[in-house]
Amino acid sequence: MSLFPSLSLLLLSVVTASCSEAEPYENLPKTCPVITCASPGINGLPGRDGRDGAKGEKGEPGQGLRGLQGPPGKVGPPGNPGPPGLPGPVGSKGDPGKCPGCDDGLAALERETLRSELNRIKNWLTFSLGKQVGKKFFLTNGEKMTFDKVKAVCTQFQASVATPRDAEENKAILHLTKGEAYLGITDEGKEGHFVDLTGMGLTYQNWNDNEPNDAGSGEDCVAMREDGKWNDVDCSTTSLWAVCEFPV
Repeated sequence: MSLFPSLSLLLLSVVTASCSEAEPYENLPKTCPVITCASPGINGLPGRDGRDGAKGEKGEPGQGLRGLQGPPGKVGPPGNPGPPGLPGPVGSKGDPGKCPGCDDGLAALERETLRSELNRIKNWLTFSLGKQVGKKFFLTNGEKMTFDKVKAVCTQFQASVATPRDAEENKAILHLTKGEAYLGITDEGKEGHFVDLTGMGLTYQNWNDNEPNDAGSGEDCVAMREDGKWNDVDCSTTSLWAVCEFPV
């Protein structure tokens, strides 16, 4: 037989006998004396914090007053320059400038001197080479050429082929050339309809008798004769003087 069951029964008998000798059964507490005889233990240390849970969904905005705006942040780096814009409208013309250091009296004297010099040159040209009538100044280069060359020479000097508008201008051209000079008149556009080189009709005419007659069906230009009368001639003729007129 095993020894351990006998020891258990023996201990149980001793405990039972001890308790029955102290006080009757009905006066004993209803709990086991082995458990009730111990004092409460000390609370243990708190456990470690658990791990953070999953992030919840964003809540609804609050209903309170909005706070003040914070101060502006730092200025960022400048961006790349954009393309140039369209040019603006032209402004109104400004007032003429003034030169504080200039002597108005001296400037006026210089202008007057220059004007006097130009008049002296014009008078010399008039005496030696040209003739002035009203607001026209007639000049010749002393050469004879075709009508197209006469137009080119006059255009080169910003002038036009001499075109008399009255008897006095006709006389001035005659005085320069002694006759046989091209005039700025033609009927190349329409046969028999003579106009000046701007296309305007003639307000003054001084045709010779039986002229213009378009002899040979090729006389589209006009020449001044030695007596100042006009005659229609071939534009390729090279025996006529070149005379230009300049505005004064």
